Amino acid sequence: MNANKSKFKLLTLFVMTEKGLAFTELAVMRFKDIIAEVVIGQDPSVIDDFSANIARICATAGVKHSFRKDFEKITSEYAMTISWRWLIHHPAEKLIVFHDSLLPRYRGFAPLVNALINGEKSVGVSALFGASEYDRGDIIHQSAVEIDYPITISQAITLVNTCYLNTGTAVLTQLASGAPLNATAQDEALASYSLWRDDADYHIDWNQSAETIRRTIDALGHPYKGAFCRVDGVAARILQATEVEDVRIENRTPGKVIFVDDGLPVVVCASGLLKITSCINDADCQSLLPLAKFRVRFS
Repeated sequence: MNANKSKFKLLTLFVMTEKGLAFTELAVMRFKDIIAEVVIGQDPSVIDDFSANIARICATAGVKHSFRKDFEKITSEYAMTISWRWLIHHPAEKLIVFHDSLLPRYRGFAPLVNALINGEKSVGVSALFGASEYDRGDIIHQSAVEIDYPITISQAITLVNTCYLNTGTAVLTQLASGAPLNATAQDEALASYSLWRDDADYHIDWNQSAETIRRTIDALGHPYKGAFCRVDGVAARILQATEVEDVRIENRTPGKVIFVDDGLPVVVCASGLLKITSCINDADCQSLLPLAKFRVRFS
């Protein structure tokens, strides 16, 4: 690379969440010379959006950075997004998107959460070029990791961070070398979509199996708000639960407590039983366990 080119900052990063933090640490440590700016997204709906830590890392490394609300424009040739949720106006062939799934499956929103709820055996990351329709661009690189259940979203994010670092290293190394980025078209026959999630999707559906509900609880824990339900009308968050061997119930009614084990309620599901081991009041975060009475309905 000649002297003039070495002064040109090749890349603008758009990052947020814990995955963006891990990626930023890698990028500023090993590829600082090609980074024009790091743009940081914020999310007030989660307990910790990691934006302050990302900004601190950039400041320590002497890398230009800004929060999304203060960002002006892209001045680099390439733009790259990690856990980003807003549109980027940049030529598609120069826009590199990191997506939390093994495309072409789980195109769209919250792919890792939905994959965990569905019980997928492997998860991963895809780096792809931008496209006119979301997550349909050609794939530059992918990394995958196998998972075992039960697993929390926090544990899964840690595993997926490794995929981000593997794929990030591959793509950034190629960019820094000046070599063209090779990519492969997605197989449309294998494509699936992952719908966006909002507060209503935190609500537990007790008409599902105990296994599915337990995976849902695990997938919606920290850094998210926690799976929501009402305990005799009181708004609550269930943070932990374990499956219990099912029994024959003549008048099965999902959501009703059937047993109390050391103060911990065992709740009837469409199939299977679920022991609630951590449940807090949504208003003040105080524990609702042990239950004050036996006849309680979870809804």
